[in-house]
Amino acid sequence: MPYAERRGAKWRVRWNTGKKHPENGKWLYDSQGGFDTRDDAIAYGLDRESDIRNDRYVSKRDGSLLMSEYCRTWPETQDVGHLRRRALKSMIRLYIEPRWGDLAVGEIRASAVRAWKMWLDDQPNIGEGYGREIFGTFSMMMDDAVEDGMRQSSPVQKKRRRGKYKKAKRERKKDMLIEDVHQLACNALTYWGFPGYVFILTMAFTGMRPAELYALRREYCPPNWPASDPLDDPEEEDREERHAEEMERYAGDDPMPAIRVQWQHQWKDGVLSLLPPKYMSRRALVVPPFLAELLELLLKSHDFDYVFPSINGGELAKANFTYSYWRKIADGQRERRGPVPGSGKGKGASRRWLPGWEPVKNWAGKRLYLLRHGHKEWVDEDVPIRIAVESRMGHEVAGVEGLYSNVTVGMERRIMAALQARWLRFVATLPEGWEPVSPTPLPVDLLEWMKSQVKAAEALTRGTGS
Repeated sequence: MPYAERRGAKWRVRWNTGKKHPENGKWLYDSQGGFDTRDDAIAYGLDRESDIRNDRYVSKRDGSLLMSEYCRTWPETQDVGHLRRRALKSMIRLYIEPRWGDLAVGEIRASAVRAWKMWLDDQPNIGEGYGREIFGTFSMMMDDAVEDGMRQSSPVQKKRRRGKYKKAKRERKKDMLIEDVHQLACNALTYWGFPGYVFILTMAFTGMRPAELYALRREYCPPNWPASDPLDDPEEEDREERHAEEMERYAGDDPMPAIRVQWQHQWKDGVLSLLPPKYMSRRALVVPPFLAELLELLLKSHDFDYVFPSINGGELAKANFTYSYWRKIADGQRERRGPVPGSGKGKGASRRWLPGWEPVKNWAGKRLYLLRHGHKEWVDEDVPIRIAVESRMGHEVAGVEGLYSNVTVGMERRIMAALQARWLRFVATLPEGWEPVSPTPLPVDLLEWMKSQVKAAEALTRGTGS
């Protein structure tokens, strides 16, 4: 039974929380003041005791933890990868703790949360997607606070939508033309060298993520793989069984050239590290024969551990690829003489001549990642089998469809043939003098190789009667 006592002109009520002090074993009490009458105070105390009996009550002590402390400890309770943990800590440090850090967890009100959400939406430096991530992180923190007994309910209202409807903004995209892709590859050849030419074509014809391309090692690339697979990942429990299946599938009587996506390059604790691909999406990707030939030529041209060395011959992931490579390749380049970004400084810096080139149609200002999007569009168009396309992109198909479906050898052969045919149809249209200007000698005779591709295109045309 709660009891009330007068405090000046007002009344205060105290009630037993049903919990005991962990050290001395005495009952713990909560209180609330500011009531005009004794009856009002007693009624409030009775309501709290009802909450206690029905397991709805959150003690003031339980909800008194400051958000600043909760922001420090909460990320460590999340079972996520290091990149996601780093993103959570960044959003908390930049946006959540500055707004809520001085309040107790139990003091946060729904109206204040709605006002903060509107503030996030109005910030010019916070994109729509990033804003959703920030608010989603805060929502998870409040849900966990409820489970930990620091709040009775979350202040984030999820079941009803308020305010005017806003249509989600989507990036405007155009069809990915193979003519544009090849021009990007030629620009990369001029600026970066032969590795750049093959890099662009590999991303466009496999849909690999950039970090997966940065970390592509020789042993996971045709013609070496799958025979060269080191099987050295201790977290992959079924690697022996997986390797046996891949030897039969990709190196058997009728082999298919394929890349094994085993790692991605990411920075972890300040160290460039090999980590599993996003969503643990290790996979094998069949590649069209022309690309397998280019990859073999590239591997013969250098002895670096990774397939795509940077301009200065080091790990590509150590460069700011978007700024130092991609923007120059896609947005155009004026003729210049001087150091090449990423090639060092002082006497050892590269000062090769770079000819100018125009921006690539439909790609100036666009993201590198759209090459991956474009690859999916190509495969969707040529081989519209959802399980094959999504598996190739490193996605899982949910539900019964994903459970019952499987990527067959026939599906992979259709993808390989469709990509090869797309390339050969393009090669047949190449005009005289298509060759890009290279400021340094190429390690391969690209012109002679392209002539062989033209012959293959002519043979395909004769074979189809078109």
